[in-house]
Amino acid sequence: MARILSIDYGKKRTGLAVTDPLQIIPGGLATVPTSSLFDFLRDYVSHEHVERIVIGKPMQTNGKPSENLARVSQFVDRWRKAMPGIPIEYYDERFTSVLAHQAMIDGGLGKKARRNKELVDEISATIILRDYMTARHR
Repeated sequence: MARILSIDYGKKRTGLAVTDPLQIIPGGLATVPTSSLFDFLRDYVSHEHVERIVIGKPMQTNGKPSENLARVSQFVDRWRKAMPGIPIEYYDERFTSVLAHQAMIDGGLGKKARRNKELVDEISATIILRDYMTARHR
């Protein structure tokens, strides 16, 4: 089997998570500057077998698109043109940042560690991936 990779796309930083090859366990991969995301992913998929990519679809709580959706859509279009062999699909990312902060609190991380935005982004990507995997198995 191949891995599934998830993206929590941000204006400055992007959190990434990936499954194990058997697609059982999601885990954080990295947080990278968004400006180098495409190159990072292209390199990653050149040495790891990735079946698909799931990218958080940024929506407001009222269901309307957030301001970041245009940037995410541009990235998705670029990926689909350059790497058509690895499908990319959207998955609702509402509340992932809140859930990431709560996971950090539940995990016993102190206030200083919870301010680490890179860690929040990576945990958010992991939550997107976990929720995607759960929905897919239903």
